[in-house]
Amino acid sequence: MSRFSEQDRERIRSQLIEAGQESFARFGFERTRISDLTAEAEIGTSTFYQFFDSKEELYVKVLLIERRRLEENIADAVKTGETPRDEVRLFLQTMLDEIQSNPLISALLVDGELRTLQDQLEQLEADGKFDGEQPGGPNLPFTERWAALETFRYDDRDLIEQLFISLVFTVRAQSAPVGAESGVEYEQVQGALIETVVDGLFVES
Repeated sequence: MSRFSEQDRERIRSQLIEAGQESFARFGFERTRISDLTAEAEIGTSTFYQFFDSKEELYVKVLLIERRRLEENIADAVKTGETPRDEVRLFLQTMLDEIQSNPLISALLVDGELRTLQDQLEQLEADGKFDGEQPGGPNLPFTERWAALETFRYDDRDLIEQLFISLVFTVRAQSAPVGAESGVEYEQVQGALIETVVDGLFVES
């Protein structure tokens, strides 16, 4: 029987998630040890398993939390757009900025960490550990509305989403040696790419 009260369990679980967010972002999944996580929560290593079945389960939980936060940030940004063009521009800018600044978002979208944990995901889903959430990339509800516009070049929502997802890999160009001595900052390249994509997605009415 657990020696923790329900309040203690909620506190420790939250501490483990916070420790996971920090450690996974700093060291990555492989280099993060359960003992590092439990030290932050001031519990024994074996006690970890009263809260999560494995390090993989905690990692998936952390990635899903980060995905939800990304979706909220994108939604907030898109709402400020005055036109569909502005919305798409803000969407792309926010998504690419998040990937650059947050290693966990990069792991989720660029490295496809959830796909590499497919076996664990299937078991966790079968055990009902997702609280109604489904694993995968971010939910993009705007694409259906954009696809319905007469001025939007494509009307296939799946195609649009795959196009956007493919753009996340451009962040790797930031560390590519090709053109490193050109004097052009990556931010300039990203801005030009976003404008090119936005221009290509809309047609004259």
